[in-house]
Amino acid sequence: VAKMSAPTMEERKACWGARDEFWQCLDSHGDDASKCEKLRLSFESRCPQQWVKYFDKRRDFLKYKRKLETEGYHPPEAAGKS
Repeated sequence: VAKMSAPTMEERKACWGARDEFWQCLDSHGDDASKCEKLRLSFESRCPQQWVKYFDKRRDFLKYKRKLETEGYHPPEAAGKS
């Protein structure tokens, strides 16, 4: 359901709650999305599509940032080195 009006506070809370439940499920299942399908559908149904895209990118960014903080930056090996 595409609505152009801004979500109400209740709708935002429902969206964020669904996102948090979905992310917790992914965290506890090593990012195996197949184990979290129902929560994903709930997340998608409670949030505007643009928000879903944003939160998906945000999660990837946060995981990348956490990896950098724990492991440090390792440039990729140059291809074709012998």
